Amino acid sequence: MTVDLDDLEAVQGHDPGGMLSAVGQLGSHCSEGYANGAGAVSLPDLADVRSVVYCGMGGSAVAGDVLRSVFRDRLGLPVEVNRSAELPEHAGPHSLVVACSYSGTTSETLAAFREAMKRGCRSIVITSGGTIAEEAVEAGVPVVSVPGGFQPRAALGWLGFTTLGALEAAGLLPPLAADVAETVELLGARAAACGAEVPVADNPAKRMAIDLDGRVPVVWGEEGIGAVAAARWKTQFNENGKVPAWWSSMSELDHNEVVGWTEPFGRSHAVIALRHDGEAPDVADRFPLSLAIAADAGASTEEVRTHARSKLAQIFDLITRGDHVSAYVGIRRGVDPSPVDVITRLKAALAP
Repeated sequence: MTVDLDDLEAVQGHDPGGMLSAVGQLGSHCSEGYANGAGAVSLPDLADVRSVVYCGMGGSAVAGDVLRSVFRDRLGLPVEVNRSAELPEHAGPHSLVVACSYSGTTSETLAAFREAMKRGCRSIVITSGGTIAEEAVEAGVPVVSVPGGFQPRAALGWLGFTTLGALEAAGLLPPLAADVAETVELLGARAAACGAEVPVADNPAKRMAIDLDGRVPVVWGEEGIGAVAAARWKTQFNENGKVPAWWSSMSELDHNEVVGWTEPFGRSHAVIALRHDGEAPDVADRFPLSLAIAADAGASTEEVRTHARSKLAQIFDLITRGDHVSAYVGIRRGVDPSPVDVITRLKAALAP
């Protein structure tokens, strides 16, 4: 079936889980999350920390991607995002391990956290509760709690900005109030422009969802914040839209993927390039050339650009637009964006 996105009753009827509402609240989640993290107490001393390992899976790991990509030029130590049960060998007493599990029961994050405790790593846990919170309290590890009740991917504002606030409070990050304020204001404007009550003619997220009919999305972004946003778009298309999707980083894709854009394969794909101010000049020059190659193969192509000042606002501006588009893709197809039944079945099948 195909749902008319200008039929507000139909849109709401196919979103019983309230994903559009959650997506639209990203700005307030970021603001509240930042205050939540900034007020954290009993944080570890990070004066001689030499590395940061951010442990998480799925939506809980995206906050680590944001930290690594936004602050790579403002931190004098490496940040690694660990999507694995195995803690990297270098992690030890001079490492900070941030264990982020929204549910508090993510098996991979729990295993990595337990290993961090054995090695004497300094640690912070960010969660809504569950087993990891219980074990952290028992071990004397600070727990920064976030509200429960969301799909993990819809809790990015809370998880990401709680992390940033806590690391600022611990002295690892510089003052972020101005960047956070810009981000929150911009997210509010995007939510207003992309809300369910805004008609297709005036709603860029609805228009893109319609344009994607029958095509597999492929999302590109410059290595760094653009690529992190592209990966987020991809997983949101998967979970909210219930469709396959792919992502690549520029300019890596010009060393391999671009060769595959040939007839007739492009006809079934839509390439979306995420652009931002401050791209490296040589990378910026590659986007139109590479999009032209995909278009020659039959792909539809579109650019989504942000002109935000700070990198934090840039990445979340790009992210929120993908969140809206993916939710409308699911609703237009007549499916509820919220449930992830396949993941639930996989977890049940793998349970001991």
